[in-house]
Amino acid sequence: MKRFIPFMSSDPLVAVIRLSGPIMTGNRSGVLNDATVAPLIERAFRKGKPKAVALLINSPGGSPVQSSLIAARIRRLAAEKEIPVYAFVEDVAASGGYWLACAGEEIWLDESSIAGSIGVISASFGLNEFINRHGIERRVHTSGKDKSMLDPFRPERDEDVERLKALQAQIHESFIAHVKSSRGEKLTDAQDLFTGEFWVGRKAVELGLADGIAHLVPKMKERFGEKTRFAVYGPKRGLFSRFGASLVGEAIGQIEDRGQWARFGL
Repeated sequence: MKRFIPFMSSDPLVAVIRLSGPIMTGNRSGVLNDATVAPLIERAFRKGKPKAVALLINSPGGSPVQSSLIAARIRRLAAEKEIPVYAFVEDVAASGGYWLACAGEEIWLDESSIAGSIGVISASFGLNEFINRHGIERRVHTSGKDKSMLDPFRPERDEDVERLKALQAQIHESFIAHVKSSRGEKLTDAQDLFTGEFWVGRKAVELGLADGIAHLVPKMKERFGEKTRFAVYGPKRGLFSRFGASLVGEAIGQIEDRGQWARFGL
């Protein structure tokens, strides 16, 4: 009743934003991108005057651009509203998932959480020998000699690989700068953290990638009091997901998603 009386203070509120899934463009269920999570983030910061915003993260990563856009939105609103942000990792915050975690002023892990993988990866297939074996002729016409870079239906060219690695290096530098800006002097100097390697639980804490081992509810109650309330903001399941229907595109997308999780043994 007291929350409706103007001169009496209500119990503290923590807004929880659930960020779970691979990070990529599109509106397929189970993926994260700025377009799909922006309304959730905006509501979390603006509704109910929260004392803090907690990010509940479980992501193997994905698009560096979408990771950057989501993290930048969180930091902008945190500064505008003067609301602290805390990140809590479930199974994994790797690659772009760790980029999101670094939007928090503090990062907390479970004993078995995976964190890190600060690097850039590109993967594809080479199918040129397959089509040659089956008598398939590849016909491509371009107005630029590099327009067909890394075409999987022709032999890999050294210059294409060199160009790709240069692009990856630029993205990697941005990732490293983001992590250093967020974690600062907390990061260890005793080990190179930017090789793409990832670590578990207390080892990640020891390296400065996280602040400690803790779970969301008890840590936030420790910080703001036992009467702390929680408002959870997360994506809603689509109509087809709710009724168990599956489209071909959705099924293929889920196979791709599983491939990302499998890199971390999940």
